[in-house]
Amino acid sequence: MNTPLVSHTVRPAADTTARTSGRFARAGLCAGVCAAVVNLAVVAIAHASDVSLEVRGEAIPLIAFPQMTLFAAVIGVGLAAVLVRRTRWPRSVFLTVTIGLSALSLLPPVLVHTDTATRLVLELTHL
Repeated sequence: MNTPLVSHTVRPAADTTARTSGRFARAGLCAGVCAAVVNLAVVAIAHASDVSLEVRGEAIPLIAFPQMTLFAAVIGVGLAAVLVRRTRWPRSVFLTVTIGLSALSLLPPVLVHTDTATRLVLELTHL
């Protein structure tokens, strides 16, 4: 008995990319909000512990920490969305880029002229 071979083409649904992007956006923004809350808590504890949080004689406002954290999270979500569409291995490229940027973000607190406690708090909030 000869059975004919039939090939079937499976095509993903049209909204697969939209669903994937939405999932990344929700996860990234949720992580950003959590990181912003943790950063605000770290800075509030440091402020309560009499850490000056002054750079070049000007105090860094407490609200600046969660704002910059959320800004970085939005950039990370955008980067992830672009990499999913444009690269072959988006996860490894995303990890490489974000690890490199995280390492670079640790340089400014080391280079700025301020006391050690402020430097440590700034380094901690960059992680």
